[in-house]
Amino acid sequence: MVPVLNSQRITPKNTPILTLVRPFQEFAGRETSGGILLLVCTVVALVWANSPWANHYAALWHSPFTVGLGSLHLSKELHFWVNDALMAVFFFVVGLEIKRQLLAGELASPRQAALPILAALGGVVVPALLYTLLNPNGPDARGWGIPMATDIAFAIGVMALLGDRVPLGLKVFLTALAIVDDIAAVLVIAVFYTDDLAWGALGISAVCLLSALAANRLGVRYPLPYAVIGAVLWMTVLQSGVHATIAGVLLAFTIPSRTAINQREFLEHGRAVLDHFEKAAEAKPYDILSDLEQQAAVEALEDACEKVQPPLHRLEQSLHPWVTFLIMPLFALANAGVSLSGDLGKIVTQPVTLGVLVGLVLGKPIGVTLASWLAVRSGVATLPMNVSWKHIHGAGWLAGIGFTMSLFMTGLAFSDDAHLTSAKLGVLIASVCAGIVGSVILVRIPQELPTAVNGPSHGDEKTRVR
Repeated sequence: MVPVLNSQRITPKNTPILTLVRPFQEFAGRETSGGILLLVCTVVALVWANSPWANHYAALWHSPFTVGLGSLHLSKELHFWVNDALMAVFFFVVGLEIKRQLLAGELASPRQAALPILAALGGVVVPALLYTLLNPNGPDARGWGIPMATDIAFAIGVMALLGDRVPLGLKVFLTALAIVDDIAAVLVIAVFYTDDLAWGALGISAVCLLSALAANRLGVRYPLPYAVIGAVLWMTVLQSGVHATIAGVLLAFTIPSRTAINQREFLEHGRAVLDHFEKAAEAKPYDILSDLEQQAAVEALEDACEKVQPPLHRLEQSLHPWVTFLIMPLFALANAGVSLSGDLGKIVTQPVTLGVLVGLVLGKPIGVTLASWLAVRSGVATLPMNVSWKHIHGAGWLAGIGFTMSLFMTGLAFSDDAHLTSAKLGVLIASVCAGIVGSVILVRIPQELPTAVNGPSHGDEKTRVR
């Protein structure tokens, strides 16, 4: 959500570098920017993998890359570092967002959370069942988790492109649904896509988690100790047989969500510091570089601003641009390069491809819409304000944009090229179809709607902050 005070921010004097950088800043500030960059990287990967330089594409991601010094090092293919290391950071940010939503967001109130939770469960179960019906036995059956996933960046990006045609309540609904979807994906990865467990490494992982929790309880608010613990945790989870990205989610839940000072203390201290700064500035105007009093006031205000912000929020905000503009585009570049040189018609009709297609394109909208209808019909939940059933159905189609998460699950489910190609092709085709159909449905809905479709909205309920 864009801060209310964005329009009141101080604009620095124009300089040549600001003139050069401003267009990039404006692009980065848009809701759709992450999705656009993901789409560009996907197209680049597809073109590259089907060009005369396709061998260079494969060679790049299979080239070895070593991290460490001397005997303490880890040497893996570049593809591993993207999918297992950088994606651990992605899942860390996902974990931070999940924790924030549970404490102070749309999942904090049972009444608010009921609709997106049940809708997400419907959007998880139905696609998995449809895939399993088409692939009941053999190695193909391992791909049942692929159509369960929703790519939150693409789905919200498509919805943002529709502008005011989409009510705010629907955006909140889809965001919360995608968060619950991520929780389900994490559980599936941990339980069903885990190799033989190494209990010694798991024990060390548990010690790392306890250390991070202890740091939280002791009041450690700086990111460095958690980063060190997180690095060890990632290594031990990697050695344990559980997928290494799970370490990111686990570590996220240990990050402090409390503030060091409350709002009243911040206001009183901030006013006193600003008064001190004003008096010092009156004595030495335009001389902050040499005035120790002004510098001390600025440092005190910076310290107060840091203490009034939860580390959870600060980390999420600081890492989000790196995930959006580096990690996810790199992941798309490394995983979306599907070779289309074979018999494309034959590949599309493979059971795995059809299972992924049917799961995402039909399973998601059916599961989301049906589960939402049952939740409202039973009285467990109500529709958000200004949201109709057509909106819910359109959002269900957008939830079928699996892309990043579905491609990630593909890499966990399959290891041979034939299955990978079939599943990835299914993900790409299904994501495009789901995005187009969902957009058309939402665009065709009249904008004038009653203020409440099915009883009073509970979107205004106060959430509990811990």
